[in-house]
This record gives sequence, C-alpha cells and structure tokens, in this order.
Amino acid sequence: MKKKVLSVLSLSMAFWMNAQEKDSLNQKKIEEVVITGQYMQQSINKSIYKVDVIDAEQIKNMAATNVAEVLNQSLNIQITPDTRSGNSTAKIMGLNGDYVKILIDNIPVVGDTGLGSNIDLTKIALSNIERIEIMKGSMGVEYGNGAVAGVINIITKKTSTQKISVRGSLQEETVRDQYDLKKRGNGRHIQNLNVDYNINNEWFASINFNHNQFMGYEGESKGYKYFGQDNTRGYEWNPKDQYDASALLRYTKNKTTFFYKLSYLNEKFNFYNPEVSRNPLNDGLGGVAYESRDREYNTDRWVHQFNIQTNLGHIRYMGDFSYQNQDRKFADYNYDIPNRTVKSRQEERSYYKTDVIYSRGMFSNFLDSKVFDFQLGYELDYTNGYAALIAGDFFGEAVKRKIFTYSNFLSAEWNVSDKFSLRPGVRLSLSENFNDQYNYSLSARYKTSENSNLRAVVGSANRFPKYEELYTYFVNINHDVQGNPDLNPEKGFSAGLFWNQNFAAENNWKINYGVDALYLDVRDRIEMVMVKEPSTYKYMNINNYKNLLVSANVDFRKDQFALSLRGSVSGTSVSMNDLKSSSPTDFQYLVQAGASATYRLKSTDTNFALYYKFTGPDRLYVSDGANDFRLGKIDSFHMMDFIVSQPFWNKHFEISAGVKNIFDVTRLNSTATAGTAHNAANGFVNLYYGRSYFARLMFQF
Repeated sequence: MKKKVLSVLSLSMAFWMNAQEKDSLNQKKIEEVVITGQYMQQSINKSIYKVDVIDAEQIKNMAATNVAEVLNQSLNIQITPDTRSGNSTAKIMGLNGDYVKILIDNIPVVGDTGLGSNIDLTKIALSNIERIEIMKGSMGVEYGNGAVAGVINIITKKTSTQKISVRGSLQEETVRDQYDLKKRGNGRHIQNLNVDYNINNEWFASINFNHNQFMGYEGESKGYKYFGQDNTRGYEWNPKDQYDASALLRYTKNKTTFFYKLSYLNEKFNFYNPEVSRNPLNDGLGGVAYESRDREYNTDRWVHQFNIQTNLGHIRYMGDFSYQNQDRKFADYNYDIPNRTVKSRQEERSYYKTDVIYSRGMFSNFLDSKVFDFQLGYELDYTNGYAALIAGDFFGEAVKRKIFTYSNFLSAEWNVSDKFSLRPGVRLSLSENFNDQYNYSLSARYKTSENSNLRAVVGSANRFPKYEELYTYFVNINHDVQGNPDLNPEKGFSAGLFWNQNFAAENNWKINYGVDALYLDVRDRIEMVMVKEPSTYKYMNINNYKNLLVSANVDFRKDQFALSLRGSVSGTSVSMNDLKSSSPTDFQYLVQAGASATYRLKSTDTNFALYYKFTGPDRLYVSDGANDFRLGKIDSFHMMDFIVSQPFWNKHFEISAGVKNIFDVTRLNSTATAGTAHNAANGFVNLYYGRSYFARLMFQF
C-alpha cells in the first residue's frame, strides 16, 4: 500500500510541475571538483592528493540503489556482506570497515559501534548524491581516528538550477529468480522522491525520501513458512525494509554559506530461526504446534548537521557541527508457523546504541597568499556507547562506556613554483582513555607537463580500540571471553606514488591513463587470541599487517562512447600470533581487473552501459584451531552488469532495464575462514544472491 501511495504522489507532483522550466537528467558537465583533503573545494587536477571520483552520471548509469552497490564496481574496494546482521561494509587494501572512514559531507557517519567506521553502506541511499570521493592510504592528519586504509566521502546535492525541481524514481528488481508484488512476496522494491526549491537568490531548500524493501532470498533454505525440523527454515539473505528521509536548508550570500540538514533512517531486519520446535498441545486430540524463536531488529538513526563556510577578514573558516544517534533494537518472539501468528513477544531492547556529539573546524588563508598557505584545525567527538552483546559472536553483560577524543591539526601548503607544490601536516589526538597520538603527513604534487601530474603522499593514522574490544566480559563454565582496557591504539602508515596523464589524440579521441603504487603498514593490530587453553580468549595488540598495491587505468572517450580499463595487483603479509605459534609472513597476492563501457545512441538518445570486474583467488593464513596456521583460499569470481536507458518526453522521463550479476555469483568456496570463540568456520563465503533483473522509471521536472 505504501508503494502505491508513493507512486501516485510522485507522478501527481511530476505532472503538476510540468510547466516548470526544463532541467535535463543529463546536465552539462563542468570541471570536476573535489573537497576531500582540500583547504577549499577545487579542481581535481590541482588537488595535492590523488582523489578518485564517482559522479552522479556514473551512479545513474549503474542503476545502483545504495552506496555499497556503487563501490562494488571499484577496484581494490570489496563490499563484505554479513547475512546474519544485514550489514555490508567496505574493505580497502584488505582491511575491513574498522579501518575505513565513511563521511557524508565531510562528517563521519554514526554506526553501531562508533563514529565513521564499520558503517553499513546499504543504509546510504543514492537518490540525492552528487558524487563519491575516495582516497586510499592513511589520512590521519586530515581525518583522524580510523582513517587507516582510506576515506570515502559522500557528497550530497545542495543546489538546483530551477526555481522548483521534482525528481524521483521507481525501481523493481528480481532476487535471482524470485519476484512478485504481493505482501510477503519476493524481490526488491525501491522508490525515492526529491523536491528542490530555490526560495530566492540566497535561500535553498530540499527534501528527500527513499524506500528500499528487500524481501529476502531463501537460497538453499525454505522460507519462514516452512516447519520441517531439519534446520532449513528461513533465508540465506534475510529480509529488510528501509525508510530514510532528509531535509536541507541552505543560505548563500557573498562569501558566506551555511546549511542545516536533518536526516532520519529506519530499518527493520528479520531473522527467521532455522530451528523449529514441535510442542504437544495437550488438547486430547494429539494436536501439536510448530514454533520457532525468531528475532526482529529495528534500527533508528537521526543525524543533525550544521556546516558554515565564511571569511573572517581574509581568513577562511569552515565549521561542521553534528549530533547523531543510532539505536539498533531487537525483540524476540515465538512464531506459530502453520497458523502464521505471533504467540508471545518480548519487549523491544537496545542491542547497539550510540550517541555522538561531533565538531570539526578549519581556518586557512592566514597570509592571503597564493604561494604559501597553512591550515589550523580542531576535531572533537564525544561518543556514548552501549552494546548489549546478545547476538553474533558475543553473549554476556552489556557494555556502557563514554569516550571523548580531541584533536588539533596543522598543515601548510607551499606552491614552490607553478609546477611543484608541497604540503606537510601534523595532528595531535588526545583521549581520556589512551596516550596522546601523533600523526604526520607529507604530500607533494609535481606538474610534469600541462596535462600530467605526479603525486607522492606519505601519511600515518591510528585506530582507537572499540568499546567492545576494551570492555567485553563474558565468563561462565564454558567460556572466558574478555576485553582489554589496557589496549593501545593501532598505528598505520602509508606511502604512495601516483602518476596520471591525459591528452587529446587524433579523430577526437580523449585519453587518460595513470599508474598508482601504494604501501600500507599497520602495527599493533588488535585481535582476539587464545591466552589459555582450552577456551580463554582476550583482545590483545598482537598482529602486524602489510599491504602493497600497484594499479593502472586507461580511459578512452570519443563523442558518445567511453571505455575504461583497470587492473591491479595487491600483496598482503600478516604477522599473527597465537598461544604457541606464529603465522608465516610471506606476501600473498591478489589480482583484480575491471572494465566499463558506455555508449549513447545519438539518434534516439539511448544509453548502453556495461560494467565488469574480476577478482582473482584470495589466499591468507588462518588459525586452524590447533595452535597452528594454514594457508586458506577464497575462490575467484567475475561480476558483470548490463543496463539500457531510454529517455523520453523531452527527457523528463527515463526508463531503464538490465541485468545485474550476469555470471550468477552467489557464494564462494573458502578454506580461509577461521572459527571464532563460539562458532566454527563455514566452507564458503556468502557474497551475492545471484543474477537479478530490474526495471526503473525516473522522472524529473
């Protein structure tokens, strides 16, 4: 019913706005700019850092519905889904989401376990995204705690060329071979609506609404209605339903710009227990009830953000202020499967809860000089965290802790000449829980020619322990799993060299190519290790991690055709220690390759898009559970998507259709998964739910 109401509302508003001035779905491109790691927004070619950009046109062509789907097309970024929790996080240079900083408009995003790290990217919709900026390597000076492997900055739209603009889309997808529109049906059902309003020359307002409903994928399981006692009830990919909305008010006059944005997200995630109990009814008739103990997760996230950019004399000031709250609750209930009724339901309780107060301020242009500038900044966050530890790998007492961190950072940018720029930087981070942390960076850009740049970047970053790692305590007759309040922050260091060149060839061909080399070293990694046989585990600073990445890309463009080819080789060395042994430290290498091609048929304006990515076999050492290490392997796989889009009615509407995951990848065979303190390892990794087909209708007035 909600989908029907939204559809009627969207189309009604679209027709009401038909008299407004045209604003094409494909706006004319201007010079690409970036903000991540910059003193102020500037051309990507002038950035002293290497910044990869995925713009709104690319996102639209992919027909993706959340940030996780977009980043899955990027080389050296792997999205790792957790089918038990429903979360999907980003892995960069082999490091998981704890080492990747996720920002929205330069503000770290609140998650289950803290701020900016281990963020579920399926909770971030795309309908109001202007671009995604990606920086690989340790960025501790600019972005502080957790920016060890890289930073992903999601920039939202804050302007419109029209007085009033309405845009939206309706998208329907199969989930492998499953699809219908009925209640408790199959497939994915996505709707979004955006309204922009230029109140006058100074004030701009925008509202945004998204709904993403995933009905689950059974796979080898048999659905929630099944009541056989063979542990096959439920789903391989559990259902979830997301709603999110946001509102923005922006003011611009002279050299002052500020905006306030309010965002809300609600996600319901259902876990259907594979175990079914058979309970006699004692009714004298031999009746029995088939019941299962199921669980529903309910996540609410509120984000308040205020940003101001202004001049204090000739000094530029940029300030961010944010209050964020995320509460992930759960409720267990007994489900009568044959009668489709809930017999008893527990009161909803918090599972993870995080409240964050955050602020970041930067001052620059002190000397009002184009040759030399420096930036002085601060960053603070106060996190009030709660973890009930009732699901996943831990069971026991709730963890309630408050963590406050404060940082000052300083950097200087020196344009030595028209060709050579240099930027050193330093950050001091203070925490009531840990020793003072210092991070350093040194970046340089050399303009080798008019169309070529060589960049060198060296930097460090730290990761503070999470409150689970610090304060977990679960001890009984069978288990002894403890956090460690004496943990030290992990320390990361990276060094990178980046070269790119572009030129125009004969016959209007435009060619851009580049080569990158990046080295990452992380010391004092925190791992849960067995400290006493047979079942005493504790978090300790015990492991070291190294990654070496070499990648290359070449892009061709002519008229309506664009082709991009990419390839990379990365090597990983991990020094792991257990109670009685240490792992080998030789490098294990992973090969990736990718390609994308788009072609627009000029006569009909039809757009064709093809995306391909190959990930080779991944090898890594894992504990065999017997105080030794073995070399495990995860199989290689190919991913390919194909999308066709056709605009009509003066480009106010566009219909798209296509197929995702053409090679029908689902799970990968794996011998590289170690067991945890409570769970044995599986022989596979769930990656996707297989091939899907979709159709999408977009409109804009």
